[in-house]
Amino acid sequence: MGFFTRLESRVRQINSLLCVGLDPHPSELPEQSARAAVEFCLRLVEATADLAAAFKPNAAFFEAFGPQGFAALAQVIAAVPEGVPVILDAKRGDIASTAEAYARGVFQALGADAVTLNPYLGYDSIQPFLQDAERGVFLLCKTSNPGATDLQDILLASPRGERVYEAVARLGKAWNQKDNLGLVVGATHPEALRRVRSLAEDLWILAPGIGAQGGDLRQALQAGLRSDSLGLLVPVSRGISQSANPRHTALEIMDAVNEQRAAIGDLRPAIGAPSSAWGADQTSLADGLLAADCVKFGQFSLKSGLQSPIYLDLRQLVSYPSLLDQAARAYLPLLRQLSFDRLAALPYAALPIGTAISLLSGWAMIYPRKEVKSYGTRAEIEGLYKPGERVAVVDDLATTGGSKFEAIEKLVTAGLQVQDVVVLIDRQSGAAQSLERSGYRLHAVFTLTQLLDHWERTGRVAGEQIQAVRQFLAHPPAE
Repeated sequence: MGFFTRLESRVRQINSLLCVGLDPHPSELPEQSARAAVEFCLRLVEATADLAAAFKPNAAFFEAFGPQGFAALAQVIAAVPEGVPVILDAKRGDIASTAEAYARGVFQALGADAVTLNPYLGYDSIQPFLQDAERGVFLLCKTSNPGATDLQDILLASPRGERVYEAVARLGKAWNQKDNLGLVVGATHPEALRRVRSLAEDLWILAPGIGAQGGDLRQALQAGLRSDSLGLLVPVSRGISQSANPRHTALEIMDAVNEQRAAIGDLRPAIGAPSSAWGADQTSLADGLLAADCVKFGQFSLKSGLQSPIYLDLRQLVSYPSLLDQAARAYLPLLRQLSFDRLAALPYAALPIGTAISLLSGWAMIYPRKEVKSYGTRAEIEGLYKPGERVAVVDDLATTGGSKFEAIEKLVTAGLQVQDVVVLIDRQSGAAQSLERSGYRLHAVFTLTQLLDHWERTGRVAGEQIQAVRQFLAHPPAE
């Protein structure tokens, strides 16, 4: 039986995704000794054993006490009741022969059921830990600390144009041959968590960062749960250990998790069922736009003076790097079908989108200015280009097409050829028809109707709000 089959059995048995961290911080111990660390952990184990899906001791706080600390760690692991998995948070990672020794130490000498590993050295450093299906591994994929972006968000020179943590997620899925490999993805990065879930649909994820590190429980669960409301462990350490009543706090956290699981489950009876044959990436992006407040429902005054029940503000993408990356990737399949020499991104909302597309694809970008400079070069078009080149216009939204014509006129005046306009969302307010009459083609990742249908079907937006927008679409506003 694979480790995660056993873990899942435990989760279902007690209806809990809570993983209790056993981190004897020096500041929480009455004295600096291995004995005090053991007593600290045993009190937590006794208080929460019937609530914890797993326990997660952190090796560092024991190793600090030398040989006595190693013995103390083994004592704590042995004290965990039978049937409750122990995940040793050790973040091991070394060449194969050394990894074999580490695996013996973790699983045989200490008796842990699973361990966190650093995948930086590749498969041969992980393989010794995967030999026994009953012993589990959690690969560091996207960690919860602020410095995670230094390496884990680096863009790889690969055909997929993915980031390091995304490559780890794909590798983890491929390496999980014995039902004993999962991933560590910080709850502090909900967009990355959502992306990893879309890449590794079935893997269990350990999501640290709730509580002291500032992760949001609801966002983490929405992004990381599988469609069966499982697949995500919520580790909490200081939030429980520093409580005046650790058991009461653990029970509150467990109940809060289950309340959110139920709410999310009710909202999406089949979250894995995409709209209109969408893939997982499109579904994730559509839900991410809603979660990031790029789409708002209510009453809003438009430029035309009309009152709209929906407002699309894709300028918010600049504050969500992972979501911006997702959005940029969504343009790529459309752009690859077109013939052009350069991208032309329209100010202002499309400038970060166009830049992200350019970084992912290698296509050079220019942009027409909204205001012509009265100094320097007085350029109307920024960036390098040659008259006669073809450009694909990139923008965030299409409403009536008015702003597109203004930009196209500047591009054409500069001697460039324009045939195609590509947007993330077509508001279906006449832009496609207006552009077509002038000889241009509009391509959209989503139509507003597709998004509305998806959000209605998955219960993410109230039916009356959806209906109000559909009625509004019958009266196209001016852009």
